[in-house]
Amino acid sequence: MNAVIAAVGIMLVLSLCRVHVVVALIVGALAGGMIGGLGLNGSLEAFNNGLGGGATVALSYALLGAFAVAIAKSGMAHALADKAVALVGNKDQGGATGALKWLLIALLLCVAIASQNVLPIHIAFIPLLVPPLLYILSKMQLDRRLIACVLTFGLVTPYMFLPVGFGGIFLNEILLANVAKAGVDVTGISVTHAMALPALGMFCGLLVAVLFSYSKKRVYDLEKIEQVERVEVKYNPRSLLVAAVAVAVAFVVQLWLDSMIIGALAGFVVFSVSGVVRWKEADGLFTEGMKMMAMIGFIMIAAAGFAEVMKATGDVKHLVDDAAALIGNNKGVGALLMLLVGLLVTLGIGSSFSTVPIIAAIFVPLGLQLGFSPLAIVSIVGTAGALGDAGSPASDSTLGPTSGLNVDGQHNHIWDSVVPTFLHYNIPLLVFGWIAAMVL
Repeated sequence: MNAVIAAVGIMLVLSLCRVHVVVALIVGALAGGMIGGLGLNGSLEAFNNGLGGGATVALSYALLGAFAVAIAKSGMAHALADKAVALVGNKDQGGATGALKWLLIALLLCVAIASQNVLPIHIAFIPLLVPPLLYILSKMQLDRRLIACVLTFGLVTPYMFLPVGFGGIFLNEILLANVAKAGVDVTGISVTHAMALPALGMFCGLLVAVLFSYSKKRVYDLEKIEQVERVEVKYNPRSLLVAAVAVAVAFVVQLWLDSMIIGALAGFVVFSVSGVVRWKEADGLFTEGMKMMAMIGFIMIAAAGFAEVMKATGDVKHLVDDAAALIGNNKGVGALLMLLVGLLVTLGIGSSFSTVPIIAAIFVPLGLQLGFSPLAIVSIVGTAGALGDAGSPASDSTLGPTSGLNVDGQHNHIWDSVVPTFLHYNIPLLVFGWIAAMVL
């Protein structure tokens, strides 16, 4: 049995059975490594060698958590909630109309999209923006699974469609570069044209989530949110000004130094120096914030180890080769199998950016053999790489939304982030990606 299929299957089944994702990743990696011939010692060695790959992201999340707690203490959470309620004239009940619901959804969607290109900070905005909004979102009884789908759409679709920011890296430096390296002349190819139909599939999935799947109200425990968001804290113009300056400093430093770690640290220092976070409270708040994000960090570290084991087995290439052998000369079957292999690989590795170089070397010659046009080949490889980013337990596109929505423990990573985004994005992406391969 192919080690990648076994490892990903074991990891997904354990995760769906509510086994902690870190445990599922470790068990899946070790099982896959042994099936792939590494043995227990070899699997452990490969897993340990890969752990360092997730350390930077894990530390970034921990520091962002501390920064988010400091923002909550400043009173920004209540300021945002009160302002949002006042916009619709229903402040006395703390409720909101449909207009406010759509305003908040549009705000989160726009910020998520902008985080990929206009202000390329990726997931760094989520622990800062989402927790302060949880109080008003929960008073509105807005389903957090919907918010997870909105955020994931904004994190994934721009980089797979718009060649700017992270999209410029994925589409030009990774997708087109690897397709060209594998033997296809990409001169004059519009990568936006190639990925338009798959991106349309993502948009259709978003519409289904917003208008149908999660349109009903869902009740959350407000007391738990109050404990996390410190509703007893009174805000004033000075504390809000300091919070705004701290957020601006964090973003500027991150863009300047290309480091979420230093950016979050700089923001926390602003709070400490200003006195909004008292010096004697700083240590406790910092520890509280790091604990809040600890799970996400450990998942990212374990995912890096999992990916290293999969690479060490060599069965990723065998999986691609086996799919090529099954295809024969059938273009329809070929397109479908290539997309499914991309889905499986990305689900395990958790990164579209890492998947494309792995699959392009085999898929490009196979696509040429089957008679696909260069535009269709770019679409197939790009879609196969993007498949699974939404819906992978180890992807930052699902871990990011969870980091913001689960600060009060009422949003399960697997059932409230992973499963909803998998169903609403991977299924339409498969369908529209297959159509694109056949018509381009």
